[in-house]
Parts: sequence; C-alpha cells; structure tokens
Amino acid sequence: MGLFSRLREKLESLDDEKVVIKADVRMISGCMDAQTSADVSNVDDFQLPDPAGKPGGACTSALLKVLYDEEKTPTDDLTFSEVLEQMRTVLDEEYEQIPQLSSSHALDVSTPFTVVGGEGTKRALLIGINYIGQNGELSGCHNDALRIKKYLMDVYGYEEENFTYLMDNGVYDDPTYDNILAAFDDIVAKSEAGDSVFVHYSGHGGFLADDSCDEEDGKDETLIPVNYTEAGQIRDDTVFNRLVLPMADDVTLTCLMDCCHSGTILDLPYKFKAGMGESVMSLQPGFRFDNFFRKIGLSDEE
Repeated sequence: MGLFSRLREKLESLDDEKVVIKADVRMISGCMDAQTSADVSNVDDFQLPDPAGKPGGACTSALLKVLYDEEKTPTDDLTFSEVLEQMRTVLDEEYEQIPQLSSSHALDVSTPFTVVGGEGTKRALLIGINYIGQNGELSGCHNDALRIKKYLMDVYGYEEENFTYLMDNGVYDDPTYDNILAAFDDIVAKSEAGDSVFVHYSGHGGFLADDSCDEEDGKDETLIPVNYTEAGQIRDDTVFNRLVLPMADDVTLTCLMDCCHSGTILDLPYKFKAGMGESVMSLQPGFRFDNFFRKIGLSDEE
C-alpha cells in the first residue's frame, strides 16, 4: 500500500489529520468558491476575474450580529452550526451568499462556538484593505477589522500587545503581498502549543488558473493584496504553506475570510455549509487526498 493510501486510510478511520496539519485549524468564509461576497460587489471596473460586489462587510457583520449584537455577548452558548445557520438567516435578508465552516479535521459542529482552544497566549492578525484610490475601492474593510478587534478583546480577553494590523489607512503597515506573507510567518513563529490565533481578512478575493494541478475546479482561490497590480495575487497554496501547514502542534487557528471566492482559500479538507440541511462536517466535494499530500511535499514512493 502506497503512502497516499496509508495516510488516507489513517485520516478517515482515526480522524487524525494531525499527521499532516499539526494545528487545529478552522475557517469561516463569507461564501462558497463559486460565489462573490456581497460586501465586495458591484465593482465593475475592478480588474479581476469575475469582478463583483458592493462595499461593506456582510460576512463580518453577520457574524458579529449573531455573536456580538449591540456589542453584547449572547446569554446562551451557541454551537458552531447554530452560528453558521444564524449567519445565513441574517444574510438571507438581502444576500444570496452561503457562509461555510471548514476545518483541518471533522470538527463536531454541535459543540459550543469558540475561537480559543488552550490556556496559552491569544494572538490576532487583522487585515483590512479598502484599496484607497484604486479601481474597486472598498469602504468597510478597516471598520470590519476594528470591530473584530473589539469583539476579541471584550469576549475572549485578547490583549492589545498581541494584535498585528495591516491596513491601507496610513496608520498601520500596508497590506502588501510581502507584508501579508511576513505577518503570516511572524504569527506562526511566535505561536506555540496551547496558543489561540485569530486571522481576519477583509478585502477582495479572486481566483487564478491552478498552476499546481491540485484543484478539482482548475482554479486557485486568491487573496488580493493592496499592491496586486505589481506583486500579483496570493494563491491558496501560498496561504496554506505559510500559515496553515507550519503552525505549531496544538495551536487553535481560527480564520475569518470576508472576501469573494473564499470557500476553500485555506485548502482544508472538511466543510459545513449553512442552510443546506447538514448536521455534520464532511469532506469538501472533489477533495483529493493525493493532491493534498503532494501539496505538502509527499510522494507515494516515500
């Protein structure tokens, strides 16, 4: 039996993705890969594939409406599935996008929602890009980041000294291609077992033709840095290799990706979609373990 077959058998029988991804990684995304996020729509002149979206922050706003309405924590503990379902209800009032949860392992979505997993340090990276002065300028992404900051501090006790900000507002470092990847590297380097890490991205998302033959749909989902016209887009493979794969064992990494085409931007194996009659996480449609293992540099001959 080849390595791919042995690892796949182990993953499916033992639910032990830690043989590959050491951290406990969860991501809430504003929409599926094929969808545009309502907070970045109606930007006809934005020079990206499938330009869309009006400015705002529908995913972030929906999450905070459910978890932090009027800056108050809900009195009842909500489960992961209840949070996603209530987000869908909020979005259904105006938008068609379907929020989803993805994970490095088959998370029990009936457990209480939390972004903290251990007793260690709580760190956050907040990225808000309004693309000021560019085609496709947005207006709500800085505000999204600061609202998430307040939620994390008030509800979970995150401390100011453990926040990193990237915003194109002249106050913080710009969210350029290099700065975003450097911030990923930095938070990975600082984090250790028992820590909790929250990464929030609010800005444009896109896709490019898959250049590594590991995507079932032939597309790499992307994040769009502020200097994308010069530096290019950040592919999902790069996000995986710089943020997900190297994160230390027993770190809880929660990502909130409020952008278009974000359903698999972390390339995680398991998903739960709100409003689809699902009660448990399942493998991403078309997910292939052989492509996944090649992504992390394994071959069937090893």
